[in-house]
Amino acid sequence: MSRAFVFPGQGSQTVGMGRALADAFVSAREVFQEVDDALNQKLSTIMWEGPEADLTLTENAQPALMAVSVAVVRTLEKESGKSLSDLGRFVAGHSLGEYSALASVRAFSLADTARLLKLRGQAMQKAVPVGEGGMCALLGADLALAEEIAKEAAQGEVCQAANDNGGGQVVLSGKKSAIERAIAIAPTKGVKRALPLPVSAPFHCAMMQPAADAMAAALEKTAIELPTLPVVANVTARPVSDVETIRRQLVEQVTGMVRWRESVEHMAGIGVEQFVELGAGKVLAGLVKRIAKDATTASVGTPEDIEAFLKSL
Repeated sequence: MSRAFVFPGQGSQTVGMGRALADAFVSAREVFQEVDDALNQKLSTIMWEGPEADLTLTENAQPALMAVSVAVVRTLEKESGKSLSDLGRFVAGHSLGEYSALASVRAFSLADTARLLKLRGQAMQKAVPVGEGGMCALLGADLALAEEIAKEAAQGEVCQAANDNGGGQVVLSGKKSAIERAIAIAPTKGVKRALPLPVSAPFHCAMMQPAADAMAAALEKTAIELPTLPVVANVTARPVSDVETIRRQLVEQVTGMVRWRESVEHMAGIGVEQFVELGAGKVLAGLVKRIAKDATTASVGTPEDIEAFLKSL
């Protein structure tokens, strides 16, 4: 079966995630320990015991979600005796999940990925003072309609499509006042619902340029190896294996739109039949089902999920 592995982004974190994996598998424990060591922080304690407010902080949530995803990958590889490249054709991740994908196919070392995501979280938080930016989800809107609403709401301020999640869900990001105008305009354009999102910064828009600059400097100093599988990039929705292109696109990704719908459509269009979400939660499996109706999905984040997936091989 032609299979792609997908990696969740921010919002999938929950207190307790990864704990059962660590209890059940040495391979998972080693991942959490390595991330703690790389960050010089007991991130695993925050993941397993909370408080939730600390886990939700962007600078903690990003490396934490990556750690759970990589723990699942390493465990699958150990238990099956196969590498991810034996089991699938592509990897892709949603926003920070792109880093999880890259770590899983050995483009980045685990320690470097943890440090990059910590920095990415801090830089995104610092880029815009709290309260100045915002994001909203438009439900029942395609990308063209969402972009029309964003354009009308902008009035000289930043307002742009940040995530094209598929299934009629597009997220806008920008200046708080412009996002509020977009929420007011949306129903007049036939959008079913427009919801403000509980985020601490306006991700994936031009206001994130200071964070993009910080990531450019950090990525310049980070070793990137040839990935063992092609990575379908957020900013182009196309597979990439070239190291310098990966480096450049990760910088563009900070201010650019996550083209999730197109990424899934592309993979399904070239024969991917199964999408397997590796890590916390089931958000991406749900999105995939709405985009690629004929594909099957699985979410693998617990020891039970790993057992079921290995049996299905």
